[in-house]
Amino acid sequence: MSDKEKVEELKNQGNVALQSGKGQEAIDLYTEALKLDPENHVLYSNRSAAYTKQNMYAEAYDDACKTIDAKPDWAKGYSRKGASLAFMNRYEEAKACYEEGLKYDANNKQLLNGVADCKKHLTGPAGSQPIGNPFTGPGVMDRLSKDPRTKTWLENDPSYRTLIQDLQTDPSKLATSLQDERVLTTLGVLMGIDLNVQMANGDPSSTQNSKVPSSNNPPTPKQNGAAGSQHDSHKKAKTESKAEPDVNLTEAVKLKEEGNAAYKKKDFETAIDCYTKAFELDSTNISFLTNRAAAYYEKGDQESCRKDCQKAVDVGREIRVDFKLVAKAFARMGTSYAKDADYKQAIYYFDKSLTEQRTPETLKKRQAAEKAQKEQERLAYIDPDKAQEEKSSGNECFKTGDFPSAIKHYTEAIKRNPDDAKIYSNRAACYTKLAELALGLKDCDKCIELDPTFIKGYLRRGTILKGMKKYTEAMTAFEKAHELDENNSEAKEGVTSCMMAQRMNRSDPEEVKRQAMANPEIQQIMQDPAMRMILEQMQENPGALQEHLRNPEIASKIQKLLKVGLISIR
Repeated sequence: MSDKEKVEELKNQGNVALQSGKGQEAIDLYTEALKLDPENHVLYSNRSAAYTKQNMYAEAYDDACKTIDAKPDWAKGYSRKGASLAFMNRYEEAKACYEEGLKYDANNKQLLNGVADCKKHLTGPAGSQPIGNPFTGPGVMDRLSKDPRTKTWLENDPSYRTLIQDLQTDPSKLATSLQDERVLTTLGVLMGIDLNVQMANGDPSSTQNSKVPSSNNPPTPKQNGAAGSQHDSHKKAKTESKAEPDVNLTEAVKLKEEGNAAYKKKDFETAIDCYTKAFELDSTNISFLTNRAAAYYEKGDQESCRKDCQKAVDVGREIRVDFKLVAKAFARMGTSYAKDADYKQAIYYFDKSLTEQRTPETLKKRQAAEKAQKEQERLAYIDPDKAQEEKSSGNECFKTGDFPSAIKHYTEAIKRNPDDAKIYSNRAACYTKLAELALGLKDCDKCIELDPTFIKGYLRRGTILKGMKKYTEAMTAFEKAHELDENNSEAKEGVTSCMMAQRMNRSDPEEVKRQAMANPEIQQIMQDPAMRMILEQMQENPGALQEHLRNPEIASKIQKLLKVGLISIR
């Protein structure tokens, strides 16, 4: 592989790392590429962006200057430089840098936005930069903790932290603290310059120990030009790195809004394109990834959806985003797996989401996935052939009187074929033999639900109800069996025996009433205000019965009350 090919490969790897939020890795890759091609302006520009992402604005500024030195007519270099300067709150210099870049590309959107952004901060007299407290503002402590010049003090010297806190709350103390070398160094870190070096090179505020060139030995024009060029280049480069991230963020948010609008219109391709461009501008905002994942989900591309969710989690973990955003990514991944009916994985990711943040919505999805998984497993277990084998084994056990074993085989047969009504009927017979009448009745009801024409279901139901002394309900079951087969002797005998049992129990009116009111259908009839009024009329005027019997619905209800013995006609 040639050096040129190697450089291209390292650059591409660095781009991928930068887009993934791996800023330091990107810096290392660009650095390796620059060793092979030290004049490559694109590599300096990219490394400047990577330094910016790592909040290393001074380094970003230096690389931006090198970008401009290598290719002075490339607008991107001025954009990088202006951004680094803006991030260091040097807005006047940043604005000048952006304006310099516009000379080469008058319509460059990033440069134009950079100028506009700087103007918002230049609120001092005549549009100058206002004097503010350099120790306040976003990211101060984070910047100090990452710069090697101040990191050790912050970690090991409690007095240094106290000093910074005092300067944050009372900036007037700065004048009396400048004698502390740590304060000058800290100012240099926050401003992106080395104040000690500037003082040593003849800064107007330099101390007596500053090395000032002797008037007897003035620098040669060549030396002066070189120094001026280097200083100007360095000065230019400090203007670039803060405004560009701000510009990028603004542009990224606009793209996100466009993506959201396209998503609502179900134009998922456009939405995906917008979210992709937004993430390219700001690779630390994982909401662009989760939004793109949602678009992939709706489009039906679940694999891409899950890849974006996982990437969002990885980036979020690395830059320590709000746990709610990570929870959202995990939940979306779970939803994607649920869409593909991979409920095991769906539950796994819903659980991970709930670990990050417990929300009712995710919990509900998790419960639904668990329910769906059980149903999926139940359906996967169905095998009619094996069900028949278990049913035959159950029949053999029933014949030998081994009812518990028969129930075991019938239960397995039901799992293998839950839609076979006959198996429920067989198990009901076993429960009846073991005097588990409630369980037997439940199986009879299921049997009749699956096959309303299966006569044995009604016969066994009638037998069980008769054993429970619910003669009215038992007689109804036997009558239904008789309707299905008028020649069935068991159905005829069942109806007769129930009628005889009812007559015998009518000697005790309270018992008759108790049994009748245990029937939900009878309860409903007796609670009907219209029926209660009719019954009262029948007591006062027996002749009114004939008139009411002309109504088929009322006649049916009266017949049921007569059958259970609650009323009688003389």
